[in-house]
Amino acid sequence: MSRADQLFIENCKEILAHGVWDTDQPVRPRWDDGSPAHTVKRFGIVNRYDLREEFPIQTIRRMYLKSAVDELLWIWQKKSNNVRDLNSNIWDAWADESGSIGKAYGYQLGVKHRYPEGEMDQVDRVLYDLKHNPASRRILTSLYNHHDLCEMALYPCAWSMTFNVSGRTLNAVLNQRSQDMLTANGWNVMQYAVLLHMLAQVSGLEAGELIHVIADAHIYDRHVPIVEEIIARKPFPAPKLWLDPAVTGFYGFTTDSLRLEGYQCHPLDEKIPVAV
Repeated sequence: MSRADQLFIENCKEILAHGVWDTDQPVRPRWDDGSPAHTVKRFGIVNRYDLREEFPIQTIRRMYLKSAVDELLWIWQKKSNNVRDLNSNIWDAWADESGSIGKAYGYQLGVKHRYPEGEMDQVDRVLYDLKHNPASRRILTSLYNHHDLCEMALYPCAWSMTFNVSGRTLNAVLNQRSQDMLTANGWNVMQYAVLLHMLAQVSGLEAGELIHVIADAHIYDRHVPIVEEIIARKPFPAPKLWLDPAVTGFYGFTTDSLRLEGYQCHPLDEKIPVAV
């Protein structure tokens, strides 16, 4: 059984069995028809994925790795906040007429900061420290800039990454303030696992553990039947991730730099409604 499947099933069963509903409270998200999008949630879920053992991708539903990596590179490599630089429509609902999502996500990673070593943005600082200061306990990024929140179309959900080198192994903690379990959990896990593999490769390290900390882990009311169907399925074994060994610099990676080997999965034909 894929570890990603196992944890997703356990998380969702826990949320559905013991979670707290917000139906007695006013909520911000809405469905397409204008109805409030209520959720059942658990607060404070921590999942650990050992990337030395397997690649964490769900098999109980088809996951689109290259689309997830395209979004990851849009944020971390292009450092863009414009959906016209993205090869999908997943951010369109939050973009203005020019395609901008405001001072969010990639914008924050691309802002230059002054260090003793010179001016760098957050991504370049991580790359520098992994090579020159691997013993540092300060290798992290943060998208949650309170000064700019009022100019963001959506506050960042997956908002920080903390990296730590132990021996020759690169580990990371992904902090997420909010997680739509059906639409985003598998997506975020596989894309940040890829990021960890990429950063490890260009830094001469081995990808180790990805620890995913979710503050508000929730399932939307209209997602419950779909989740119940998915978690009743029998998972397939986890596939293997191939990452092009010829890429030696982070900015050289593309969506063609990786592929899955032996990926089996169940289809998900039903369209998943998204609350905005």
